[in-house]
Amino acid sequence: MKHSEIKDVLAKFTLFRDLTDKELTEIVNISISREYKKGNHVFMQDEPLANVYFIYNGKIKIYKSDISGKEQIVNFLKKGEMFPHVGFFRKGGYPAFAEIIEDSTLVVVPISKFEHVLIENPELSIKVFKVLGEKIVDLQERLESQILNNTYEQIIKLLVRLGKTHGQELEDETVKLKGEFTNKDLANMIGTTRETVSRTLTKLKKDGKIKVDSKGSMLFDPSELLDELI
Repeated sequence: MKHSEIKDVLAKFTLFRDLTDKELTEIVNISISREYKKGNHVFMQDEPLANVYFIYNGKIKIYKSDISGKEQIVNFLKKGEMFPHVGFFRKGGYPAFAEIIEDSTLVVVPISKFEHVLIENPELSIKVFKVLGEKIVDLQERLESQILNNTYEQIIKLLVRLGKTHGQELEDETVKLKGEFTNKDLANMIGTTRETVSRTLTKLKKDGKIKVDSKGSMLFDPSELLDELI
């Protein structure tokens, strides 16, 4: 990928939304693009933190593994998203595994070089900190949701969030979420069991809150689902 193409990719990311052309060029000059095949890992949990990645195309699964080998899915990421969110200004290792689940092209920004650019461009630092602050607020809200809400509420909020990030909005304001997430995937995202997710989805289908088409896609009205929480 040429520098001009990398620039077009990075310009679309929220993190760089307020940068001038000159400031963005500073970031592009330290960036490279890489292609990854399905089944490979971008990095492993606890490996030394070296880069932050921006997805041009493809899909990435972010997950953690405990000492017993149990997997907990943190997120599924697609085009237009970056990872890991804690990458910049953090020392140590990667907080999770990043597995390629669809062939992907990523723009790679080395952390050490990025920090050097920020040191030389204080105004750029302020802009980046502002956007990262918004990211932190979003992650805090997700954590609070997981702590304060019961499992039924967590599953509903998870479906709404996945519908927003991975679904297709239809003309009647319903959302179509393709059957790419298994019940086990959904369970791993919120730390519950596959059986609990299955029972909850069965209840939601029985109550008419969600429908499933012949291809396994879920269709639902996000506002109706959220009404369940009132």
